[in-house]
Amino acid sequence: MSKKRRTSVAVCTALLVFSLMTAACSNETAQGGASGTKAGGSSQADPATSEVPDGSQEEEEPPADPALAALVNKTHPLQNSYAPDDLVAIEVPTIFQNSEVNQLRKGAAEALKELFAGAEKDGYKLYARSGYRSYETQQALFADYVSREGEGAANRYSARAGQSEHQTGLAMDVTSDSVSKGLTEQFGETEEGRWLAENAHLYGFIIRYPKGREDITGYIYEPWHIRYLGNELATKVFESGLTYEEYLSGNEAS
Repeated sequence: MSKKRRTSVAVCTALLVFSLMTAACSNETAQGGASGTKAGGSSQADPATSEVPDGSQEEEEPPADPALAALVNKTHPLQNSYAPDDLVAIEVPTIFQNSEVNQLRKGAAEALKELFAGAEKDGYKLYARSGYRSYETQQALFADYVSREGEGAANRYSARAGQSEHQTGLAMDVTSDSVSKGLTEQFGETEEGRWLAENAHLYGFIIRYPKGREDITGYIYEPWHIRYLGNELATKVFESGLTYEEYLSGNEAS
């Protein structure tokens, strides 16, 4: 990569992180969503090749695209070079103008459009705040949180580069006017947030970080963060009442 190209990429990343951070500072709680932690000593998982962890779902047919079911968290990171090859611009109301975060993988983008249409039909207006984020963007975003609040605090609500679901192109942060288009736990108590929690699975999404499960997911309650799994798997996870980690491992929620 030429020096000019590297400089251009760095500038674009810095501008995106600045826009995310500027908006985040106005929210009532920590912003940004769980998006990954540094790989550490664990093996890296590429959604394009990794298998779904063994568990109680062994008898099920594998999804058409195994990457849809890939587990990404602090112990199952992505390769830093991973980027989806089917990212498309989402066609729903958005918060930021930056094109990077207004992308999802094609199937997830289509499902998100249907979810937003379903919400609108029931009288609720939703906004897409942050979807795909590259490894480099997440690295800069997490570093900024650490510089302002310390690593311990940042680890609870954000993710190190490589451990973010946003890098998969299958996760979206959703918000509404009732919380000033921000990311806050209060979103879960709004009519829009309750609608999302009760209906997301019908469109192939789950609330990825439920309330009271930080010890399992590694992140605080995030009623705004939805993850696309496809309708069948999302419905099964929703009906189980388990976190995605628990569902895949076959353990019951305590």
